[in-house]
Amino acid sequence: MSRPGTVQEGAALTDRRRWGVLAVLLAAQFMANVDTAIANIAAPSIQSGLGASGGEAGLVVSGYVAAYAVLLVGGARLGAAHGHRRVFNAGMAVFTGASLACALATGPVQLIVARLVQGAGAALMVPQVLSGIQLHFRGEQRIKALGYYAVALSGGAVAGQALGGLLIAADIHGTSWRPIFLINVPVGLFLIYAAMRWIPQDGGDRRAEELDLRGMSLLAAAVLLLIVPLLLSTDQGWSVWMWVSLAASGVLFAAFRIGQRRLAANGGRPLIAEEVIREPAVRWPLVAHGVTTLTYFALLFVLAVYLQDGLGHGPTYAGLAMVSWVTAFGFAGPLLARIPEERRAAMPVVGCLVLAVGYAAVWVYVLCGHHSGPMLFVLLGIGGLGLGISSNALIGWMTFAMPDRYAADLSGVISTNAQLCGALGVAALGGGYLALAGSGSPERSASALGLVLAACMVMAVLSAGAARLGTRRRATDGEPSVFIG
Repeated sequence: MSRPGTVQEGAALTDRRRWGVLAVLLAAQFMANVDTAIANIAAPSIQSGLGASGGEAGLVVSGYVAAYAVLLVGGARLGAAHGHRRVFNAGMAVFTGASLACALATGPVQLIVARLVQGAGAALMVPQVLSGIQLHFRGEQRIKALGYYAVALSGGAVAGQALGGLLIAADIHGTSWRPIFLINVPVGLFLIYAAMRWIPQDGGDRRAEELDLRGMSLLAAAVLLLIVPLLLSTDQGWSVWMWVSLAASGVLFAAFRIGQRRLAANGGRPLIAEEVIREPAVRWPLVAHGVTTLTYFALLFVLAVYLQDGLGHGPTYAGLAMVSWVTAFGFAGPLLARIPEERRAAMPVVGCLVLAVGYAAVWVYVLCGHHSGPMLFVLLGIGGLGLGISSNALIGWMTFAMPDRYAADLSGVISTNAQLCGALGVAALGGGYLALAGSGSPERSASALGLVLAACMVMAVLSAGAARLGTRRRATDGEPSVFIG
């Protein structure tokens, strides 16, 4: 039972206040998504402005995503235990302070550390968004609220691409890339005030399960030991410490897995519920969703560097390049809602294959000697549609594959898996592009991009196979009714 004062029913709020709560929560989600995308556009400017290497610029992107991913489950549980408004505001305060530190950074190491802290702040505030929707909305109003939530997700990605390019190109008072982080400060302070004004106080439940701090620490260390050498090796070459780091990462991942199993066996609550991972209808779609997300994050980073450093385009052009992708991604949800019920089980595979076609189309376009142009934007839209179909359909399938009592665990696993794979994509494929392209000609940069696109295409096809394994059910079992929209 929750403490007195805890808000339990959506009916406890007036309609006006309920929609005010939603506006505050979605603004925070929008801002977190903007900062996921915006740093990709800024990567070349950060390199020149701070004298950062390509690998260090990659860490500015992947460090935020990795910290966000590792701490996401912890943020959700802290909100349940200590009150969603309290944890939301704590996360917003950390995010805002770290944004200011990013804007004032005088060297790449400072910026990377500030981005890690910023990702931790996002991990505290973002889980409270869906929790707030569940807490304050019921029935048709919840469906409407979730529709606005989807708009915030795709809109944040679009704004991150476009706004980042415009702010950097404007070079306000010679500040180059710094306004992309500085703009978060007044917005963050306003949202803290708005949260105090609109979001009702909830006491939380202090009897909620304790956090597995040891597991979180092991996972965080393992991720950092993996992505740091993958990115820095592009500038420094492979040295002994990098191989040691990769080996240590493997050991820590194994220790994390063993510790999670032991905790579950002793009656504790691990970060990743064993029952969720063991279910084939979840396990294989998780693989498919993770792999497709990996390719998307990698392409965001690689395309921004390719267009600016490789071809010499400005940040505005680079920022607009992926707008067609993220816009098409947003169309996928409404499109899937129109698919007949009996055909929805095939949509995860269809989405992965459309994504593969998108990558193949851009690859062929580059192979034919076209380095950029409007047709590039159009072809990227195919990939965005494929990713939108696969992501929506895979998440829909997984949420109906498990009983409702695993909803929180499943949500945490899906989000953490996607974000970790995204960080790995920037490290592996982004690092590979930097190593292949170097500071070479447009032709060399295009060749490196082509290899990355080919790798993404192959992985999208493999993800279709994983999706097929996860959505294949015996006739006697029946199929989960995948709700999309």
